[in-house]
Amino acid sequence: MSKQEITKSGNAKFISKNIVRTSSVVRKYAVKNSEIKKHENSSVEQLNKELQIFIQNTEFADLFPNSKFEISFSDFLSNKLLIVLAIRKGIPYSIFTLIKNITPFTINDWANYLEISNKSLIRYQQQDKPFKPGHTEKIIELAEVTNLGLEVFGDNEKFRLWLETPNYALGNLKPFYLLKDSYGKEMIIGELTRIDHGILA
Repeated sequence: MSKQEITKSGNAKFISKNIVRTSSVVRKYAVKNSEIKKHENSSVEQLNKELQIFIQNTEFADLFPNSKFEISFSDFLSNKLLIVLAIRKGIPYSIFTLIKNITPFTINDWANYLEISNKSLIRYQQQDKPFKPGHTEKIIELAEVTNLGLEVFGDNEKFRLWLETPNYALGNLKPFYLLKDSYGKEMIIGELTRIDHGILA
């Protein structure tokens, strides 16, 4: 076998190994992505059920004359009156946990955004007591951003990457940084909406 043939044979084996290796990585990524999607879908289904129970056990269940009503988390986020009443009532930790599970934010992120310590969050968890109106409003704001972010980017991993990347349209600030304030949240909603409509800065 000539040197040229040996070289060709070696290159073919190298390419073949890389194709196999790449295919394996793609398969692993697809499986991981599928598992994440299943987990997120399961969390959303649980959240829908918990929201229905929460609403049925409150005075604003009268907003829904049909006792067998069904409401999804997206329906909840699009009903401003229901949001206002939920803020005043305060959502329990059990619902917060389910919201947390579908967002790209860590427990430390939540503590930072809610301006409370991790110990305080643990106390809420132990007692499953309702959050104060101010905290509930911030939780719902972050849920709104996540709901739109997932529509635009498809999964939390890509959405989190966008949140952590300086954005020219937002003064070269990271969207993540702006979420702490209501006005910043509105700026992010606006930018996500523009991206969803194909309008890039």
